[in-house]
Amino acid sequence: MPIKRQTIRDHTAEANLFARRAVIAGLVVFALLAMVVSNLYFLQVEHFEDYQTRSNGNRIKVLPIAPNRGLVYDRNGVLLAENRPVYSLEIIPEKVDNLEHTLIFLQALMGITDDEVEDFKQSLRGQRRFKPVALRTRLTEEEVARFASRSHRFPGVSIEARLARYYPYKETLTHALGYVSKINKKDLQKIQEAGEEANYAATYDIGKLGIEKYHEDILHGEVGYQQVEVNSQGRIIRTLDVQPPTPGRDIVLNIDIRLQQAAQEALKDQRGTIIISSAHTGGILAMYSNPSYDPNLFVHGISSKNYSALLNSPDRPLINRATQGQYPPASTVKPLLGLLGLETDTVTPEYSITDTGKYRLPNVSHVWRDWRKWGHGEVNMTRAVEVSCDTYFYDLAYEMGIDKISDYMSEFGFGDYTGIDLYEESDANMPSRGWKRARFNQPWYIGDTIAVGIGQGYWTTTPIQLVHATNALVNYGARFVPQILQGYREADGTMQPEPLKFLRPIDIVNRDNWDVIQDAMYQVVNGEVGGARFAFADTPYISAGKTGTAQLFSVAQGEEYEADKVDERLRDNAMYIGYAPFDKPEITVAVVLENAGGGSKNAAPMARLMMDAYFKLYQPELFAAEQQINGELSQ
Repeated sequence: MPIKRQTIRDHTAEANLFARRAVIAGLVVFALLAMVVSNLYFLQVEHFEDYQTRSNGNRIKVLPIAPNRGLVYDRNGVLLAENRPVYSLEIIPEKVDNLEHTLIFLQALMGITDDEVEDFKQSLRGQRRFKPVALRTRLTEEEVARFASRSHRFPGVSIEARLARYYPYKETLTHALGYVSKINKKDLQKIQEAGEEANYAATYDIGKLGIEKYHEDILHGEVGYQQVEVNSQGRIIRTLDVQPPTPGRDIVLNIDIRLQQAAQEALKDQRGTIIISSAHTGGILAMYSNPSYDPNLFVHGISSKNYSALLNSPDRPLINRATQGQYPPASTVKPLLGLLGLETDTVTPEYSITDTGKYRLPNVSHVWRDWRKWGHGEVNMTRAVEVSCDTYFYDLAYEMGIDKISDYMSEFGFGDYTGIDLYEESDANMPSRGWKRARFNQPWYIGDTIAVGIGQGYWTTTPIQLVHATNALVNYGARFVPQILQGYREADGTMQPEPLKFLRPIDIVNRDNWDVIQDAMYQVVNGEVGGARFAFADTPYISAGKTGTAQLFSVAQGEEYEADKVDERLRDNAMYIGYAPFDKPEITVAVVLENAGGGSKNAAPMARLMMDAYFKLYQPELFAAEQQINGELSQ
C-alpha cells in the first residue's frame, strides 16, 4: 500500500487566522454592546420622561369619582329627595372572556330574570366596553353574600356600593319633583353635545322629569378623580392621590309638602289637578296632578310590565295635568273677558241686558242657550260674573270680536308657555283668525267668536295658565313667572334665593275697571246668588273666585244635557279659580276636575278645602277665633 504523507501544520498561519477572527468577533461584540448602551442611553436619559409616563400609564390609573347629588327640601326644610346607599351587580364587558356564559351562570346563581338580562344588553349598546354596566340593582344582603363567596369565578363582575335617589313621599310629588333614572344613549348624546361628558364619567343617573331635570345643573355637582396604582391584573394596590368631587347643591322648593298632601287627599280618586300659588311672587306652594305614580320605580329601571301599565292606562298618570292638561277654560275666563270689555269701552259697569235664556244674532237662525234655560233677567257686568250669565258674554264677545279677544287674552299668557321651571308644559291654544286658517284652512266665523265668549270652542288652557292669569288679575296687570324653585344652598350653608322673573305687565287703561271685576268675583263667593256662595259659607277669611263648567261635546238644538246618559269620559269638567284674602291676596288657587260635573258643586268645595288648609297652617289664629265663637254659641 502507498504511504500517505502527513502535511505539516502551519501554526503561524493558524494563529494569524484566529487572531483575525477574534478581532472581528470582538468588533462585532463591541458594536452590539455599543448599540445596547446607546439604546439604554436613549431610553434612560434622552426619553426618560416619555417612557416613565408610559410606564405610569400601565401602573397608575385615573378613576373618576361621581359627585353626590344635591338634596331637595320643601319650603319648611322637609326632605323631599334624598340619597340612600344601594348595592348593584356590575359587569365590565372588556374584562369578561365569554359574556353569554357569564350571564347564564349569574342567572342560575343570583336568580337574574330574562328581563334584567335584556335590559342589561340594551344598556350595553349605549356604553363603552371599559365602563361598568349594572345587571341588577338594589341587591339584598343575602344576594351580596351569595355572590361574594363565589366572586373569584366571575372576573370582570363585581358588587359596587353607591348612593341612589329615593323619594320618601312617592306619588305625592312626582309631577312637580320628577325623578332621576339611568343615563341612556339619548342622554349620553346630549351630554356629549353639551361638552359635559367628562363631568358625567362616573355618573349613573340623570334628571329625567320635573325639577330633577330642569335644575340638573344645580343638583349634579362636579366630578372628582383619584389616582391609583394597579398591578398587572388591574387590581388596585394603593391610592396615590384624590381630588374629591364637588357635591351638587341642595335646593329648596316653594312647595309646602303639607299643602301638597292636602291636595292629594282632596282629589282622592278624582282625575284632575290642584294648584296653589303665592299671589304676589308666582311661587308654587302646591301642584298635584291625579292620578300619579311612584317615581322610585324609575330610579333603578322600571320593568316593561310596570311601564306598559302606566303608558296604556286610560287615566294617563304620566301626564302632568297642571302644566300639560289642555282644557276649555269655560266660565273661569269671564272676569277677564269682562275686564277687556271695560278696558276697550265696549261696555260700562252699568251697561245691562235682559237675559231670557236665549241669544240670537241678526239674520242667524241658530240659538245660543244660557246654562239657565229661563235666563237671569236684567244683568250688568257684576251680576253677569256673579251668576255666570252666558248670554251677557255671548253679546260681549260678538261686540268685541275675536281679534281683540285673542290679542288681549294673549297678554294674560293664554296660548303661550308660562315659563314655569318644568320642561313638561303645554302652550294650549288661544285661537285667532290666523290660527284657524293655518290649522283648518277655514275662515273664522262669528259663531266661533260666540263660543270663545264663554271659554269654549277652540280655546284651551292649562291650569297653570289659569293661575298665572289670576295672579295678573289680582296684581293689576303685574306678571311673574311661576316658580317651583325657591333657592339653593351654597357649600357654606347659606341660602341663595332664586330671583323673581318678571314679564311684561298688562297695560292698564283705568284701574277702576280692575276693581269692578274683582268686586264681581267677590260676589261669586259672597253674593246672594253667587255660584260659590254655598261652598265658601262661613269661612273665617274672605275670598273671591269664579266657577266654571267646561262642556266637552255639543248638544244639538232643542236637546237637554243629561249627565247620567253621557259616557263618563264625556261629562263636563268642573273648574274653579280663586284668591284670598280678598282685600290683600296671599294665594291663588286653581282646581280642575275631569268629568266631575258643575264647577260650583264640585270644584269650588275642593278649592275651599285648600284655602282652609293654607290658612290653618299660616294664619291659625283665624280658625282659633272661629272655634272660640262656636264654643261660646254652643254653651
